[in-house]
Amino acid sequence: MDIAADSVQDLFTTGGGGSLGSRMGIQLTEASAERVVGTMPVEGNTQPYGLLHGGASCVLAETLGSVGAVMHGQSVDRPFAVGVDINATHHKAARSGVVTGVATPVHRGRTMATYEIVITDDSGERVCTARITCLLRGA
Repeated sequence: MDIAADSVQDLFTTGGGGSLGSRMGIQLTEASAERVVGTMPVEGNTQPYGLLHGGASCVLAETLGSVGAVMHGQSVDRPFAVGVDINATHHKAARSGVVTGVATPVHRGRTMATYEIVITDDSGERVCTARITCLLRGA
């Protein structure tokens, strides 16, 4: 199973990868096992005070980390990733614009992969740091 970045984006667009990422406006701009980059609008993903919802940051983080894990999983014949742990630290509020997440591997093994995701606002300031661990499953 070989999944290219544009194929992963197609999954969001068609709803085949689950409709949450699409509903939240997540767009992948780069995807490999070494680095996954995506964006998400703040508008429509806020809590009652008009700030980016912490859960929205977690959805972006889990999406990007899972894509990286899937792409790594292809190289070890385990192309299905299931998130088993996620944590996030919210450093700064975002009220508008677009946030960008960059996922990079912390650990890539045969059965588990862990990615760190740094989410920044339009000015490049860190909004959130997250970490996800995924279990890698075979076909």
